[in-house]
Amino acid sequence: MKYLAQVSLAALLLAAGCKAPQESPTAPEASATTPETLATTAPADPATPDPASRVALFGDLHVHTGQSFDAFISSVRATPDDAYRFAKGEKITTDGGLDIQLSGPLDFLAVTDHGEYMGIMPVMATPGSDLSKTTFAKSVFGPDAVNPAQSFQNVGMTIVTGEEIEEIYDRDVIDTAWHRAIEAAERHYKPGEFTTFAGYEFTAMTPVAESKIPAAANLHRNVIFRGKAPDRLFSTLDSPNPEDLWAWMDARRSEGLDVMSIPHNSNASNGEMFASETYEGGELTADYAVTRMRNEPVIEITQIKGTSETHPSLSPNDEWANFELYETFIGSAAKSSPHIGDYARTALARGLGLADTKGFNPYKFGFIGSSDTHIGAGPFIEEKFWGKFPADGASPEARHSIPPGGAKTWDATEAEASVPADGVMQPNMRRLLAASQYSASGLAGVWADENTREAIFDAIRRKETFGTSGPRLKARMFASFDFEDGILSDPDLVASAYETGVPQGGTLAGTGAAPKILAWAMRDPDSYPLQRLQVVKVWTDAEGGAHEAVYDAACSGGTLPDPSTHRCPDNGASVNLTDCSTEDGTGVGEMKALWTDPDFDPARRSAYYVRVLENPSCRWSSWDAARNGTPPNPDMPKTIQERAWTSPVWYNPEG
Repeated sequence: MKYLAQVSLAALLLAAGCKAPQESPTAPEASATTPETLATTAPADPATPDPASRVALFGDLHVHTGQSFDAFISSVRATPDDAYRFAKGEKITTDGGLDIQLSGPLDFLAVTDHGEYMGIMPVMATPGSDLSKTTFAKSVFGPDAVNPAQSFQNVGMTIVTGEEIEEIYDRDVIDTAWHRAIEAAERHYKPGEFTTFAGYEFTAMTPVAESKIPAAANLHRNVIFRGKAPDRLFSTLDSPNPEDLWAWMDARRSEGLDVMSIPHNSNASNGEMFASETYEGGELTADYAVTRMRNEPVIEITQIKGTSETHPSLSPNDEWANFELYETFIGSAAKSSPHIGDYARTALARGLGLADTKGFNPYKFGFIGSSDTHIGAGPFIEEKFWGKFPADGASPEARHSIPPGGAKTWDATEAEASVPADGVMQPNMRRLLAASQYSASGLAGVWADENTREAIFDAIRRKETFGTSGPRLKARMFASFDFEDGILSDPDLVASAYETGVPQGGTLAGTGAAPKILAWAMRDPDSYPLQRLQVVKVWTDAEGGAHEAVYDAACSGGTLPDPSTHRCPDNGASVNLTDCSTEDGTGVGEMKALWTDPDFDPARRSAYYVRVLENPSCRWSSWDAARNGTPPNPDMPKTIQERAWTSPVWYNPEG
């Protein structure tokens, strides 16, 4: 088993532990079920909806409130009810004193507080409760309390080592908090109008042994239930091994409680999220692949803590790979290094390689986005960014986007939050390192039959999903060998695409012909025009080498990509950093393309997904600077191109 060292938590923000499971997670016969079986199970109602009538719905499946130990210690008192009210379009006041409101309601939401110590902190802070009388409670909330960062570290250390603080590890309190979370989801569920899911976060991490500064690799997952949820959740204090979580989920599924887990922040996993071996260092097997894909059909490709699509060092020929990178380990001053197992694109290639050599693919996942907010309200809009914790929204200076102390220019020695040589952070160092890298992201998109739990959950199971970096961009993809050249002008385009092809998340069995990709994107009317529509291809060669390519499939303004570079010409869009005004150039509201792979090899497995980019616009930090009348922080990106990613379609050469 992986060695879980007794590491200092001076720099760990979220952590998990190693402990024998409290109940056997061994799965019954449900483990034989394949992902394809689950994705195509016929609904109870014999009147199966017409897939051509599916609609794009937007939601957030990663929301924390004051029931999470780290949020409560950071002064968050928001409740699950607050989170649902915000998602439904109501104005709420954050614990930092900001009044915030969405421009329009979301379609679905899951509150996913950490399963570890869920609800413990609020009870501990309640005078007269048994937990408030503990020595630990006095050290956190008493007159001689240590600072919040130290309090968090004290709790987090127990999760890393698996040695919980016995006097506060009250399973009855955790169970009660979980039941209230379920009740809140039930209270706000309005089928056809607003969908809620019971869920929580499984917060696993493993120490990074090679780091000189204490750091841990992220293996977090959000656990989402299709309908009814169990009375007791399974956290990393039961076992930090994701395979034990999947076995527990299989057991719940055999009881009629369908469930999935959604990995996030693979970008900070030190190569472990999509590794070439199991958690305990064993060989990957076909059973492992089926089990993983049954329980984890999609991953979170974007959120506040950065984007997990790819990294410039892994995709040097992708000019847009340098997008909202989070390059330190979570909660640590230690800089992370990109690994193949960290990012979605290289993981897709690893899965194709395993399919070639072993006959199975454990990384055949789709994409969504979500926020990971810790104030009950996701920050999706750059202009109105309020951060992840209350302190992030306190002022632009607190998030390092304007010069300190009222200065009007950036001193080179002040612009970057440096890390001391001894690795010991000052009290505000973690906040500066983290907040400056945070993104105003992201959203989960699904193409669902209707706005209900069953329909949305089943769409995710099918991987008919997409993720966005914040805007409500609609992105759609179909693939087929049989699309007619005129399909883009077909008045029944969607029906024809379903009839003769497969949507995002599907698989094509080879016929010798190159698949045709139907790529389609629609602008968020409250955001910026679209600049380009792209197809990203991943494949392996006969020697097992991984390859990738990015093709512009459609350009704004009706121009065509250069046939040799596969790139659109400049569309004339620009950004004025003094006030963040923009020039649209030839940006458009909708883009469609029927694209055929010009480098197709019928003998090689491949995966394709669509990425759509908006025109450039100001990043949240540049909005702060413009309002302050100062230049943007030179150590932060000045502009961004908001985007969306569809789930892939896979091509298999065998018939």
